[in-house]
Amino acid sequence: MTSIKNPPFAAPSTSFLSFSTLLSAVDVLQLKWFYTAAAFLLALLALEQMVYRIKKGHLPGDAWTIPIIGKFSDSRRPTMENYRKGWDSGPLSAASVFNIFIVMASSNDYARKIMNSPLHAEPCLVQIFLNGKTHVDFRKGLTNLFTRSALGIYVAIQDKTTRTHFAQWAKDFSQSPRSIMWTARHLNMDTSLRVFCGNHIPQEATVEIGETYWHITKALQLVNFPFAFPGTNVYNAIQSRKIVMKWLTLAAQGSKIEMARGGEPTCMLDTWVQVLADPTYKGRREFSAHEMALVVFSFLFASQDAMSSGVIYGFQHLVDHPAVLEKMPYLRAVVKESLRMQPPVIMVPYKAVRAFPISDEYTVPAGSMLIPSFYNSLHDSAVYPEPDSFIPERWLDSASAANANPKNWMVWGSGPHMCIGREYAMLSMAIVLGLAATMFDWEHEVTPESDKIDIFSTCFPRDGCRIKFTPRKVA
Repeated sequence: MTSIKNPPFAAPSTSFLSFSTLLSAVDVLQLKWFYTAAAFLLALLALEQMVYRIKKGHLPGDAWTIPIIGKFSDSRRPTMENYRKGWDSGPLSAASVFNIFIVMASSNDYARKIMNSPLHAEPCLVQIFLNGKTHVDFRKGLTNLFTRSALGIYVAIQDKTTRTHFAQWAKDFSQSPRSIMWTARHLNMDTSLRVFCGNHIPQEATVEIGETYWHITKALQLVNFPFAFPGTNVYNAIQSRKIVMKWLTLAAQGSKIEMARGGEPTCMLDTWVQVLADPTYKGRREFSAHEMALVVFSFLFASQDAMSSGVIYGFQHLVDHPAVLEKMPYLRAVVKESLRMQPPVIMVPYKAVRAFPISDEYTVPAGSMLIPSFYNSLHDSAVYPEPDSFIPERWLDSASAANANPKNWMVWGSGPHMCIGREYAMLSMAIVLGLAATMFDWEHEVTPESDKIDIFSTCFPRDGCRIKFTPRKVA
């Protein structure tokens, strides 16, 4: 019988069996790694939820947090409706974003307690100053920049700059209502830089800083994408910061040179250099131009978008209340009421530097973010009857509930980090609104977006506040 070699269904060779066994072993090993990695990942996600729930305790808030990102999607487009939902859930509530545990404080008492507890909490958004005794000593030196004498220098600058801009507004806004948001920001930036730096900064710098500073504002939202990749808010802000610091450092150098020549102070930097040279001054005397620029940079944030927000809402509140606009002699009451109705900043984040027993029932874990809100304090109906109505008269009676409860007046914060330039800011708003009231007739184009709020680090009307300014004829 003839034998058949290598029949089609013959048993596999030994070498083939070995290769097949190796592949099977590799598959099993890969599956083991996959299951191990999956189990490890699931354990981490379970740990994340467990840590969140332990930190949250009995506080209102989501029972579970979205893995890794938490409420990041909400923070990308914050709304007053979502904030109010959290505030209404209780005086303290909890959330998490990128594993940062957050405690929101909506009551006046808890908000004030956070801002007045420097041993337990410190600002973590914009640290204009240091902390502790160093911060206190440094701040004492800077108060000399906001004396009545210093403010007198600034008023002349503000008046001149504002009138220059209003001359252009008379041409640009006299035909039909237009959004004033960016125009008002440009006015405020030019005014701030002239007050802070005087002629030590050229006009081209104010334009460049004004155009790039919005990137910094956007990056100062409560939560941003945590990595500075090109195109992200944080990356753009870093590039903008370099531009701003370049010009501010040159201005500080110019001020030092001018004051050394015996010049008279014409801006805030000059005033500061003069204070440091005063033999009776007992604080720190040596500041490099870069250090001075850093302080001015911090002031610029507070003066730029916070004051721009205040001015824009001041225009909107006044133009919508023509009876008030006719009574501008009580200008300070108008400014206070506008700031109360819509504070430029509705909250400031702090960080718990150690476990913080904020109440008898709850201790904020160390490392958590604390967010005291000002909005509810400023809309407390027991202190401000008809809190959603624009009533400047509430500030004219010294015995009114508004004046009798200064602890609710949280526009400028509270505690050791309370805004050092609050009088300057209110003066600036008064100058802009007062001059505009005497120079123009106003007409507001109300849109469906007028009462809606865009929230960045500061607040703005969503439609930019569309106003027509008609120059008044001089009799």
